[in-house]
Amino acid sequence: MSTSPKIAVILSGCGFQDGSEIHEAVCALLALDQQGAQYQCFAPDVPQARVMNHLKGEEANETRNVLVESARIARGNIQPLSALDTAQFDALVMPGGFGAALNLSDFAKAGAQCTVQPDVEKAVKAMHAAGKPIGALCIAPVILARLLPGTRLTIGSDADTASACTAMGAEHQNTDHGEIAVDAKNRIVTTPCYMLEARISQIYDGAQALVKELLKMVREAK
Repeated sequence: MSTSPKIAVILSGCGFQDGSEIHEAVCALLALDQQGAQYQCFAPDVPQARVMNHLKGEEANETRNVLVESARIARGNIQPLSALDTAQFDALVMPGGFGAALNLSDFAKAGAQCTVQPDVEKAVKAMHAAGKPIGALCIAPVILARLLPGTRLTIGSDADTASACTAMGAEHQNTDHGEIAVDAKNRIVTTPCYMLEARISQIYDGAQALVKELLKMVREAK
């Protein structure tokens, strides 16, 4: 039986304008695999808040499902988030993309007054209550700011988003490419990724650093 750390990954669709940022999601999964962890992808089985034409940058007049779209990134190996048994996993990772602010929460609309999708809220709070590490990339840390007041985190250096995180009770740390914010007390690791203008190699640097610290927390707890 494998003793590799087992990580739950929450996706929010497929595509940075209305779902998971694909580069961030794939780089996080690659980093987990390269650093000796297993992973299982999950997503809420709910309609997307909106659907975008990523070529034109315009809203499309159609409907899509967050779980179905997330399955594109997971190559079909994905489960509804409602089925997540947090007792079976050592840590949680949430890639960014605007889907985190549209489908996993309504931060894109409500800002600091946002609410979090119920399955996401349940998963995050259960992992945190069990003392298991949580990693979030790009805009996804706003979910932690809302659910876990007092958390130290980063979304990079965007003043408006940082201010919203602070208004929700988080402590914001400015970071640059490849850097992470580590909250050892709350066992939270965050990195800015495409909240900054970035090349894909810089996204990978951030994902690698986040996964390295997350797995260090997991292994120290065993």
